[in-house]
Formats: sequence, C-alpha cells, structure tokens
Amino acid sequence: MQPELRTVQTGTPGAAQDFALQQHKVLRNTYLLLALSLIPTAIGAAIGTNLDLGFMRTSPMLSFVLILAVFYGWIYAIERNKESALGVGLLLGFTFFLGLLLGPLLHRTLGFKNGTELVMMAAGGTAAVFFVMAGIASSTKRDFSGLTSFLAVGSVVIMLGVVASMFMASPILYLVVLGGFVVLSSLMIMWQVNRIVQGGETNYISATLTLYISLYNLFSALLQLLGMGGRD
Repeated sequence: MQPELRTVQTGTPGAAQDFALQQHKVLRNTYLLLALSLIPTAIGAAIGTNLDLGFMRTSPMLSFVLILAVFYGWIYAIERNKESALGVGLLLGFTFFLGLLLGPLLHRTLGFKNGTELVMMAAGGTAAVFFVMAGIASSTKRDFSGLTSFLAVGSVVIMLGVVASMFMASPILYLVVLGGFVVLSSLMIMWQVNRIVQGGETNYISATLTLYISLYNLFSALLQLLGMGGRD
C-alpha cells in the first residue's frame, strides 16, 4: 500500500517547528517502544529454548499455515488498536510470541561449540545494520517512499520462496531466501524510519511494529546464515 505522505506548509517558522517536534516525538516513542519490545522477546526466547516443538515438524505445512494465521491476525489486531494503550499491550504480547518461535533456533545454535559466539555475532550484525540504515534515513533529505511498491513485491516473493523451500530441499534456494530477508529487512528499516522523518508515519505503534518485524527477520536470517557457515 502506498503510504499517504502528509505535507506541511513551512512558510512560517512556527509551523515548521511544530512539524519537527511532532516527528521527533514519534521517532522517540518508536525507539523507546522498540527497546521495550525486546524484553518480552528475550523472555519468550528463553522459554522457547526449553519447549518441545517437535510436533511442528510432523506436519510442517499445517504448522506454517497456523503460525501465519496467528501472525497476521495479531498484526491486524495491533493495527486496529494502534490509537490506544491496548495496542501497546498487543504489540508486547506479539513480541513474546515471536520470542517463543525464536527459541528452537537459538537452542539449536547454542548447541554448537561456538554457538554463543554465533548468537553474539548475529545480534551485533543486526544492531549495526539498524544503526546504519536508521542513520541514513534520519540524516538524508531524500524521500524513500518510492520503495513502497518494491518492498511490497519483495515481501510476497520472499514468502513464496519460504513456501517453495518447504517442498524443495535445495540449500541454494534456502540461502537465497535468507539473503533476501537480510536485504529486504535492511531496506524496510530505512524506509520506515524515513517515513517518520518525512511525516508519512505519525503512529509510533505502527512504526514500532514494522521495525520490530524487520529486526526479528534480520536477526533470524543472520543467525541461520552464520550457523550454516560458522559452526565448528
């Protein structure tokens, strides 16, 4: 969906200053909520590492469909309540749920001899990408709203790649999908922060949701790539 960019008449210093203050507030609240969302994620991941989710491997397609249904249903609920405190609660619950799903990947990676190092490298890489892309989006005067259609199409293509990889035991396809997640998530971070700066996003809950999912996918993809190439 093409975002609706808000235009502000900056003919008077007061109007320009009010606009800048508003966007600074949205960006600040977004970063604060994003940092807060990492707490339930960590709790969920810690619990998830000790859960037996082997039943999901017995019927991977059914599990995939159920997870997608919960995933998008939860996103819909967050967006419907983004103007209230309930939206914050739903978002934090959503991050806890995704933390649970991240548990098995962390458990498997930590089982490697250098597993802790791989997790730290993935976390460091995720943080580095975020700060670089957010810095670019915040400092440039360029409007990246033109990326909207590309990101939407890219998301669909990657999702199709995920489905295809479930039927095709192709390491090359798996690597391509993971690489696609890294690139798409990085661009999504830059796009979302730029939307806030340019005035196209004025709700910090929606902004946090997009940034969180991008960070989650980026970390997960990097961890899997490192696990494939760096395990001892």
